[in-house]
Amino acid sequence: MPKSYIFLLVAILTETIATSALQASQQFTRLLPSVIVVLGYALSFYLLSHALKTIPVGIAYAVWSGLGIVLIALIGWWVFGQRIDLPAVLGMALILAGILVIHLFSKSAAH
Repeated sequence: MPKSYIFLLVAILTETIATSALQASQQFTRLLPSVIVVLGYALSFYLLSHALKTIPVGIAYAVWSGLGIVLIALIGWWVFGQRIDLPAVLGMALILAGILVIHLFSKSAAH
């Protein structure tokens, strides 16, 4: 896997951690989750900036958004007990299918 995609994947992971902490921060009224939010978003954007050195911004953002949506939905379900109904699962499956199409068939994703 190219180094730029490792940066992108770690950026997505840190962004999903920060977003999960945002829920746990209870509108920035809890200190530790609030600190995790700020540091997580800062690190995720820093890593994204490195990924954008070689990955086109549209491709990087499509992967960032798609994987972020799926990961946050899974974290919401697993950690916070939020329900995910069948239409939501189908929608997320379509998002993942779109990411696969980009990476398997698009020449834009190649660098």
